[in-house]
Amino acid sequence: MKFLKIDNNQAFFIKDKNEPEIWTEIDKIEKDDLMKLLDFATEDDFEMDVYNEDTLANKAHQIIYKSIYEKLNVFLTNKSRFKDQTEAIYKDALEKYQ
Repeated sequence: MKFLKIDNNQAFFIKDKNEPEIWTEIDKIEKDDLMKLLDFATEDDFEMDVYNEDTLANKAHQIIYKSIYEKLNVFLTNKSRFKDQTEAIYKDALEKYQ
């Protein structure tokens, strides 16, 4: 499922996974929305349009989308490593307190 898209020279994101037809302009993004996107990115079906400066006419959209895209791309690239590290941390904690 696509959560970030570039359409008609503007960038958009999905606020609510249960309403995938409702897209919000990227410059309206808030802290809670970023946390939701990160949560959505932990799932297997997370997709986003590749950042391309030429397809975004709005400078604010360029800056915001590029930043979010790059951070999420790093996360997605290293997702399995992050998951393994997180599980190891919790495993040690569980063993310690059992």
